[in-house]
Amino acid sequence: MIRDVNRKDVLEIAAELGELSAKARERKLKIEEMQGGCFTISSLGGIGGTAFTPIINCPEVAILGVSRSSIQPVFNSKTREFEPRLILPLSLSYDHRVIDGADGARFTSHLRMMLSDVRRLLL
Repeated sequence: MIRDVNRKDVLEIAAELGELSAKARERKLKIEEMQGGCFTISSLGGIGGTAFTPIINCPEVAILGVSRSSIQPVFNSKTREFEPRLILPLSLSYDHRVIDGADGARFTSHLRMMLSDVRRLLL
């Protein structure tokens, strides 16, 4: 688990994620390194998953499911033509006792905006 992400930049998070992933693959990840989180990101895209409903890991409050991206035609209303776009299916599950549905929708909208122009992540 990556702790204190609100105090780290994208490069620090990526480095720590790489270290934790290597430990997990080598079966050297300790139980203490997997406890105490409040939010999980789960990805099935690497094995071809196209859509799924992630289940919250109690006591966490939310989980974001990331599926496999693909190029798909998207209609541009300004040019009135279809254009190829990279589409990344996301699915957010959250505990309604902690997170209001409107906040969940705002989060996914903000995430979509950030991911649509990766330069924003570096600011």
